[in-house]
Amino acid sequence: MRHQCRVPLLGRPADQRKAMLRSLTTQLIRHGRLTTTRARAKALRDQAERMVTLAKDGSLAARRRALGYLYDKRLVHALFDRAAERYGDRNGGYTRIIRTVRRRGDNAEMAIIELV
Repeated sequence: MRHQCRVPLLGRPADQRKAMLRSLTTQLIRHGRLTTTRARAKALRDQAERMVTLAKDGSLAARRRALGYLYDKRLVHALFDRAAERYGDRNGGYTRIIRTVRRRGDNAEMAIIELV
């Protein structure tokens, strides 16, 4: 039973799941918009919003935590430069998930996740 297990497993071992979420978070911040399955989008939302919250903080410790998580160093610096003016008045809710048509091959629920 999975009572009160909050981590979505996504059908992968822990190391592959963490690497996949890191790469999806990097791509979302780089491009601003990403098409993926709905379950991955929901799992990705937590990580992406955590990175934007770190960027809003702007401290050196927050920058080092973001550098340890995201794969692109220049992307982290760009995120920290523009996050304060873009999300300064928001208290969360930096991403939006929009449901789209189901995938043709396996009928998986697809979604577009984007930064607001």
